Amino acid sequence: MAPGQLDDPAFRARWDEARREDREVREAPPLFGHPRGLMSLFGLELWERFSFLGFQAILALYFADSIANGGLGYEQTTSSSIVAAYGALVYLLSIAGAWVADRMAGTFRAVFWGAVIIAAGHIFMGLPAEFATWVGLGLIVVGTGLLKPNVSTKVGELYERGDTRRDAGFSIYYAGINIGAFLGPLVAGWLGQNVQWHAGFAAAAVGMILGLIQFTFSRRHLAGRARALEIRAAFQPDGKFWAVVGIVAGVVAVGVLFSVLSGQTLEGFVNAISVVTAIVPIVFLLWMYRSPKVTALERRNLGPFALLLVALVVYNLSYFQTGNTLNFVALERTENVFFGAAYPSTWYISLTAIVEIILGPVLAWLWIKLGRRQPHVATKVGLGAVFGGVAFLLVALAGAVTPGGALIASAWLIGCYVFLGLGDLILQTSGMSATTKLAPRAFASQTMALWFAAMALAQGIQAQLVKLFTYENMTAYFGIQGLVILGYGVLLILLTPWMRRRMHSVA
Repeated sequence: MAPGQLDDPAFRARWDEARREDREVREAPPLFGHPRGLMSLFGLELWERFSFLGFQAILALYFADSIANGGLGYEQTTSSSIVAAYGALVYLLSIAGAWVADRMAGTFRAVFWGAVIIAAGHIFMGLPAEFATWVGLGLIVVGTGLLKPNVSTKVGELYERGDTRRDAGFSIYYAGINIGAFLGPLVAGWLGQNVQWHAGFAAAAVGMILGLIQFTFSRRHLAGRARALEIRAAFQPDGKFWAVVGIVAGVVAVGVLFSVLSGQTLEGFVNAISVVTAIVPIVFLLWMYRSPKVTALERRNLGPFALLLVALVVYNLSYFQTGNTLNFVALERTENVFFGAAYPSTWYISLTAIVEIILGPVLAWLWIKLGRRQPHVATKVGLGAVFGGVAFLLVALAGAVTPGGALIASAWLIGCYVFLGLGDLILQTSGMSATTKLAPRAFASQTMALWFAAMALAQGIQAQLVKLFTYENMTAYFGIQGLVILGYGVLLILLTPWMRRRMHSVA
């Protein structure tokens, strides 16, 4: 809070009222044992994930499809790199979005305007023109950068520090939004592969608009009003503000440029994005560590937190390939038939959501039942990484045992996506919950943004790795990555005793 703010009677009155409203939200009769605002936030993310996963399920296929069929005619490896680079920008811009929330607007306004911009981006994606595709992607990058880190922070705002329901709340939130992740690929995937690509993109736009309406009308159940009031009162449009504006404008400009670039120049941009994603998380973590606004106790937590970030990166090397390499394996090398009926290859992507929908409440119940006896966050995150490694090893094994040129049995991909769902549920919910607890107070949203910057790094690395993929080297490609991911997960589990001693106030 800026010096002298509480001396202003008008501001003090608004601030006291905001604090009272925050207390009422946290102390209101719970719904299923949790603050009612949790349902509001999972409702928004349900529709945001419907739109995001729905259009991402068909994005690489749209880029790689022939122009005659309504696609853009890129090579498969180029399409995979573009989708990975796009994903990297989505998560990289979350740093700017978190800064907007922490220093300028507060979390509610950041999430609201992020949702508006995402909806506009999906509307552009629904237009049958290549130029509109690139502009739509640019808008989705900016909007998701605003929404993604801050909606997770708003979940944390619903709970007081030390509330043992927090991990369970994140599990419910994460399972709830996977309803959208389940429906998105089913609806957009079917429309894109059976009607027209842009029909699938338009369905994503409808989902995001519904999410925005729901979020707007349920804001009374959300906390964080007092903090947002402090942020807006203290905000001054200084150099950092204009730097953020410049970054956002630059991303939109890149989206426009992509529509006129040649394939070779486009590859150069993808490579540049990969380099940036490698630099930003490291620089951001060091900057936070050296900040005078971070206490000694908060600084002590950042070392173990970095190891959790590495686990996130290696795990997402597997999870994020559902939108490119695994998507192409499903399309061209898998027998997509169930009891004699063919189904769209994009429907495999919904399997991870099914796992998380079914097991999310079970996991939430388990953490509450165990209370302080539940596994340490390092063990949880490590276990999630192990599952990600097993998922890739299953695909590698499928390539090894299937005769050359034959289609692999769908059971192999089903097993892969089931393990990806298990890993994502455990790693993401535990990791995000730990992030809200480990975050230095002065960097509340920006610490969550650092979590997403690590996800951008995974996408940046993946943008280069996917260039190595061919159907002929499928066993080595997935097998080597699977072993690396599994190995780091085991290492993190073994480091749990040391992590427990180093991490303050994190179970």
